[in-house]
This record gives sequence, C-alpha cells and structure tokens, in this order.
Amino acid sequence: MGGGTAGWMTAAALAAVAGRSVAEVHLVESEEIGIVGVGEATLPHIRAFNTRLGIGEAEFMRATGATFKLGIEFCDWARIGDSYIHPFGAFGHDVDGVGFHHYLSRAGQIATLPDYSLPVVAARHAKFAPPLEDPRSLLSTFGYAYQFDATRYAPFLRARAERQGVARTEGRVVDVEQSATGDVVAVMLDDGQRITGDLFIDCSGFRSLLLGQAMGEPFEDWSHWLPCDRAVAVPCADAGTLKPYTTATAMPAGWRWRIPLQHRVGNGYVYSSAHLDDGAAQDALLRSIESTPLADPRMLRFKAGRRARSWVGNVIAVGLAGGFLEPLESTSIYLIQLAITQLLELFPATPISPIDRDAFNRVVDLEYDRIRDFLILHYHATTRDDSPFWDHVRTMDVPDTLAEKMTLFRQRGRVMTYREGVFLEPSWIAVYLGQGVVPKGYDQRADRPSDAALVQALARLRTETRDAVMTMPDHAAYIAQSGAAAA
Repeated sequence: MGGGTAGWMTAAALAAVAGRSVAEVHLVESEEIGIVGVGEATLPHIRAFNTRLGIGEAEFMRATGATFKLGIEFCDWARIGDSYIHPFGAFGHDVDGVGFHHYLSRAGQIATLPDYSLPVVAARHAKFAPPLEDPRSLLSTFGYAYQFDATRYAPFLRARAERQGVARTEGRVVDVEQSATGDVVAVMLDDGQRITGDLFIDCSGFRSLLLGQAMGEPFEDWSHWLPCDRAVAVPCADAGTLKPYTTATAMPAGWRWRIPLQHRVGNGYVYSSAHLDDGAAQDALLRSIESTPLADPRMLRFKAGRRARSWVGNVIAVGLAGGFLEPLESTSIYLIQLAITQLLELFPATPISPIDRDAFNRVVDLEYDRIRDFLILHYHATTRDDSPFWDHVRTMDVPDTLAEKMTLFRQRGRVMTYREGVFLEPSWIAVYLGQGVVPKGYDQRADRPSDAALVQALARLRTETRDAVMTMPDHAAYIAQSGAAAA
C-alpha cells in the first residue's frame, strides 16, 4: 500500500526477483498524495539493488538526471571553518592486520588521513571513474553511489514493474478490514473497492496506516538524541563544477544539504523546530543557495525513530512507515533496500512463520540502532557552543552503545567492528577524526617498521594516491562519455 520510492522499489523487486510463481503483486496508491521526493542522495548499496533488477547504470542515470557520488562533505560540524569528507572507500591499507590509521598515529600524521583516501582526493578534484577490479590497484579501493532525482526514480521503477506484471490501482485507502486474530484481510478504497491479500506491505509513509494505525505498533521516539524534526527544501539551477559528492553544512539550528544533479541542485535545511521557526529556516535556506530557485520551498515534518517492530502479523513496513532517521547520511533509501532484501530472503509461506518475522525484525532493528548511533556521533562530537542547538547536542547524554564506541576509539584508536552493516570501520574513522575525536594511543604492532621506513612508505602512498586520481576524467566528462547524460 503506497507508491513513491518505497512502494515502487518493493513492487519492482518482488516482480523481478520473486516472480509471478511466488506472488501476485498489487500496488495501491493515490496520485493526490504524491512523493516525498527529497531523498536524492544514496549509499553504494543501491548499485547492487539496481543490478539485481537488471537495470543498466547509464539507463538509470539518464532517466533520473543522476550524478556519481564518492562521499559526503561535512562543513562546520566540529567547529566553524572545519571540513572533512566521509568517503565510500578505504584509507590507505591495513598491514599485517593493523589498521592504516594506527601507522599515521604513530608517525604523528593522523591529520593527513584524507590524503590517503582515493575517493576523498578524487572528490576534491571533481574526478570520477568506476573502480577497477584488480585488488592490487589503488583504483580498486573505493565504491560509489548516486545523487538522483527521487521524483523520477519511482516512475522509472513503476514502468518496469508494470511490464513485469505488477497491477496498480489508483485510490485512497479509507478503511482496513482485519480478522479476529488482527491480521489485515483487505483495504477499502474511497471509491468502494475492496482489495484483499495474503501479505500487506505498508509503504504509506509517515502515516503508517497499516503498521502504525491498524496494527497499533508503537513508535520509539528518538528525538531526544536526534532533535531535528523539520526540513525545508528547494531546488536551484546548477552553477559551477559538477561535484561528485553531497555537501552537509552545519547551521545554527541543524544542517543544510547540497546535492548536485545533472539538471539542477537540490538544497535543504534540516532543523530543530524547538530552536528555529519555519519562516526563519526558509529565509536562511534561500539566502544560502547559489542561484535562482526553480520552485517554491517545500516544508516537511518528521520525527526520528522507528516502530518497535517492522513486521507484525501479515503487515511489513518498508520505508517511512517503519521509521526515519533524518537524511544526514543518506540512509533513507538504504533502509528501504534493507527491508526489501530481508523480505526477499525471508519471503513467507502460508501460514506466516513467526521465525521469519523475528529474523526480519532482528536485522532491521539492529541496523536502525547502529545508524542511530552513527548519526548522533555527528552532532555530539563537536566543540561548537555558538547556539542553543549546538549546546544541547554537545552536552546531551548519548546511548550507552555509542558512549562505549567513542571511549574505545579515544583510548586506543579501535573501532567496534561488525561483520555486516552499512557503516563499517572506514566510515566511523572518517567521522571520528573529522569531528575531533582523536585517539590517545595506537596499536603497538604499528611500531614494527623503522621510523625511516614508515615515513618513506607514507610519502610514497600519498604520491601514488594523488597520481592515480590524476588519471581519472572529470566527473562531468565521465558522465557524458559513459552515455549517462540526461537528454
């Protein structure tokens, strides 16, 4: 139930991967409601999603006006005037199981870490080429994502899904029919239609009409840790070099995004309504954009958190119906993809097994919790005291899980690692160091090479990284030569 990015990603995936022998897919949506459509920046995982659906990169980019994304630049977060890039790739390379940043710490050069990241150096020079497959090459040490027009992505997927047999009904849901056990039996539309099903996927956005309202699943409010609850967004004409990265600039009551697409630039101010009113936020955004607005500003309201469970009975929430953690690290579309992937892997038989439900909820909940901690880190690890908002997030209590992670890194430069998940060691290192969380010590195994050998190796790798980037074409040039340029 519901179209938009979440609905059509789900329908397209079920049609392409599960097929008609497994499920008949019926999507109900109302064009009156429209698409939220501000999720224009993504994480590298979307490439695997598109590939699994058989979508060619150039075709996708032409359809959505997409550009390539090597990471996210953060400006003014630790303190005004600072900037760093969280890249989609490694910093240097581990030696004998010891992380590269430990060798930089030993050499007293930890501040130079970005110089050893190929995607950071490429982003700074507006260069792009896809990574090589040869693991011996520096040009294999990174990944990439896309920046695209989300209002074009859903229609693009809809066309594919309908060709593969997905049925679509236009209409607004006005009532939900449930069985004695609480399962959803049917949805009633405003024109009187009654649509039945075995499994209902709630893609109704923040309203969460099935999971939240009909099933009564409670919402866990995390706004005491992530107080930004509003956003104002406006596109403007492109002006200048086409950058292969998103920019997030800290503001007095939140932060501002800049997302360069082929045909325009997306801009927005994410802010706390307790610290800034809507009119002032809109004025601040309009003053900050680089060229003429292409539309009127749009206002969005949200609350950070998630439903206690994403799968209850025969209802599964995908996207905003299950939770939202604000757009700071471009996780919204990733969390849609995560839910879809788990649904495909645990696709239920009849009757639905509680084991499948529990496994789905465990994976989704764990990823929400880890992303939550990662986002809180951006706000909490700061020295800014120039506004009530920054005073609040700098001094607030954080989850014990995050406090433990920060202590571990501060003491020995160690990152709590996971076997899987969206933000792994390089991501945490980028934000820790970018925001001034500098380790007091390092892994003693980094003492093995001599001082002279270490300095020479670091200088050589720094030069090799820059030289490798200089072989890459300009970002805009690569889009044109790869056939990805929109008409």
